[in-house]
Amino acid sequence: MINKNNGQKTTSLQESIQQSLQDIITTPIGSRVMRRNYGSLIFELLDKPINDVLVLKCYSAIYAAVTTWEQRVDINQIKLYSVQGNGLVFDIETVYRVSGQSMNLRIPLNMGAKT
Repeated sequence: MINKNNGQKTTSLQESIQQSLQDIITTPIGSRVMRRNYGSLIFELLDKPINDVLVLKCYSAIYAAVTTWEQRVDINQIKLYSVQGNGLVFDIETVYRVSGQSMNLRIPLNMGAKT
């Protein structure tokens, strides 16, 4: 897989999966021409006040999207790592299906209004 930031080959499996999850989670459903169902429902949650309900909806959107589109990993746990400005940072604990290797992936999301 190619690193989207520098055009070089990704250096590790974890980097490849991290980039894949970031792409899946931040792509609005319906925005890809040939894959209309690809992506997540996170964009429906933008500009909502950051509270417990929003966090729960984010967990659901992340889990549904990743289990549908990233076949290399299983999700063990999703946790809110921090609230930074107008965004949320999630830790997603995954297991690589082939080897059983555990990976903790940190995904930042810019969500909008902060309460």
